[in-house]
Amino acid sequence: MALSEFKLDIDTDGIATATFDMPGKSMNVWNEKAIADFSDIVDQFVSDAAIKGLVVTSGKDSFCAGADLTMLALMKHRVEGIARQKGEQAAKRALFEDVGRLGGIFRKMETAKKPVVAAITGTALGGGLEVCLAAHRRIAADNPKTKLGLPEVKVGLIPGAGGTQRLPRMISAQDALQIVIQGQELRLEKALAMKIVDEVVPAKKLIETAKAWIKANPTASQPWDQDKFKLPGGPVYSAGGMQMWPAANAIYRRETYDNYPAAKAILQAMYEGLLMPFDLALRIEARYFAYAVSTPEAAAMIRSLFVSMGELNKGARRPADIKPTKFKSVGVIGAGFMGAGIAHVTAKAGIDVILVDRDQESADKGKASIQKTLDEQVMKGRLKMDDRNALLARITTSADYAALSGVDLVVEAVFESRDVKKDVTEKTEAAIRRNVVFASNTSTLPITSLAKNFKRQKDFIGIHFFSPVDKMLLVEIIMGKKTGPKALAVALDYVKAIKKTPIVVNDTRGFFANRCVGNYVREGHIMLAEGVPPAMIETLAKMAGMPVGPLSLNDEVAIDLAWKILQATKADLGEKAVDPRQEKLLEEMVIKRGRLGRKNAMGFYDYPKGGKKTLWPGLAEICPPKPAESFDRDELMKRFLVVQAVEAVRCVEEVVVTDMREADVGSILGFGFAPFTGGVISYVDQMGAENFLALCEYYTKKYGKRFKPPKLLAEMAAKGETFYGRFQQAAQKAAA
Repeated sequence: MALSEFKLDIDTDGIATATFDMPGKSMNVWNEKAIADFSDIVDQFVSDAAIKGLVVTSGKDSFCAGADLTMLALMKHRVEGIARQKGEQAAKRALFEDVGRLGGIFRKMETAKKPVVAAITGTALGGGLEVCLAAHRRIAADNPKTKLGLPEVKVGLIPGAGGTQRLPRMISAQDALQIVIQGQELRLEKALAMKIVDEVVPAKKLIETAKAWIKANPTASQPWDQDKFKLPGGPVYSAGGMQMWPAANAIYRRETYDNYPAAKAILQAMYEGLLMPFDLALRIEARYFAYAVSTPEAAAMIRSLFVSMGELNKGARRPADIKPTKFKSVGVIGAGFMGAGIAHVTAKAGIDVILVDRDQESADKGKASIQKTLDEQVMKGRLKMDDRNALLARITTSADYAALSGVDLVVEAVFESRDVKKDVTEKTEAAIRRNVVFASNTSTLPITSLAKNFKRQKDFIGIHFFSPVDKMLLVEIIMGKKTGPKALAVALDYVKAIKKTPIVVNDTRGFFANRCVGNYVREGHIMLAEGVPPAMIETLAKMAGMPVGPLSLNDEVAIDLAWKILQATKADLGEKAVDPRQEKLLEEMVIKRGRLGRKNAMGFYDYPKGGKKTLWPGLAEICPPKPAESFDRDELMKRFLVVQAVEAVRCVEEVVVTDMREADVGSILGFGFAPFTGGVISYVDQMGAENFLALCEYYTKKYGKRFKPPKLLAEMAAKGETFYGRFQQAAQKAAA
């Protein structure tokens, strides 16, 4: 038996140890070869009477990250070939057999009437956890970094190797459904408390403990294979079940608005499977997996949230000929909300931070805000006190720019004022070494204009963080006209060091993300001015797939900021650059009524102390609402997505965005554009350029020039092109 992804050892007691250890990989994943290797191991385990038990473990710090989703592309190609040759029915049958293969191997292992122990070395996700669930005992090494979960729903899939069936037979269906349908990742202590893990031992004793259990339990079977087995949460058709399942369906509809086929498939697979004998339940799961993997939502989410995001995180846009930068210290100028957040994530990455502000009191106040956040995490048990102290020790505050003399990178995060930024830039350049890159965290001001205040413009770059910095995964890197490749490489190295996902865009007002999301917020304002009831605006936006409504989002980022940006745009580009309806609304809110958003507890919503936010009743005075039934619900929903997507197309036409992966990933991570679509560009590609063009033309005639389609879109529609087909291959060649 020639194994490459696994190692197999059989000791003198007849206990086999299968060690998952993919050569040249930092993380184990299930690919074609790994599945074939494990199948051979299970066959030998079942057939060889000399083997008394099996330990499944990993040779790496982590256990297994699940399936290699690129394998699904090969599966899809194979199935499409069968469809062409033998027809759709044969193709569906082949897909069903393909998706059930790994689950069949696990089932064969657990019914061998010999004990199997999963010796978990670290994180086990997806198929990594599913093989553990198929073992008769789960013993984990004591590792604070370990996470256990079934996150398939996050890429439009469902667990396909028994996860939806074994978990609700180990814990209550309610708890299992919550874990699977939300894609939760559990810390080891919680998994132990829920009895998903049976035992936690020191890493040095992991294999020893596993083998000892096998010796003490020479025969083993799963509870669900025993005659007297009862579901932990009670039968589906019981008083408890009748309370749980209808409520679960209602919550699913409330949270997803039926936009995520995989979430619905999980609910159905678990419900139907728990009514059936276990082997039939596995077939039900495989059927729903085959359905989910065939949906356009899964294809789009896998491409953007797995393949593309992985490529960007690995440095797809990084200049290859520049030596990587290792950061010992980073200077952060501006200790306000954004600057403190940047200092926090930098120190969390193990990098020393020099936090500078106009005076010592302001700098100390920024560090104090970080300490408050960390203290809250300690109180909630999410952070150890030693880690909290170590992080704070890495942050040094100062009012003296000379403290920046030894830093490896400077990130400026001061107030959005050209004069303030000019003063800070000049003072910083005088203090830092001549080879240090200067990065400006600005959300709207063009980088090229700010770079004129820095003598070495090739070393000036934009690094746009999203708020709140510690929670948002995206960082937008902006290339000024004179920004050089070294500055880009350093910026990408920094973003990688702080474990964020980067996108690289060219300079323009508002860059990429803010241009798109600004359109989303404006559309909410215009709908309000049209008389659409505010509750309807917020609800339909979420039904369209956005995480929060435009009015709520505006409250979070501050309504007065929207007013300032609008006035700056008007001053720079003229009155025609702004919509008078939006300007009138914001003037009423900010200037006349002092409603600035969440920050002063008065915005489109009211924020009572200790209570839930509610829409401000006074909106009816400013924008009298019309009857809800006078509006086309589906048309309003599409407007929210189309107005963002057409702006993304403009960004492609203007060469602000050159890589379609970055537009899609950036739109989902940066402003929550309907993840089930795969992002703004995938949304257009799925609809087709011709159909999207027609929709834009219809909306332009009915609602105004903000929907006017770019010439590029008309050209692509005439040629039947897609954005990924036209641009992505060229972008990847240029990067290589």
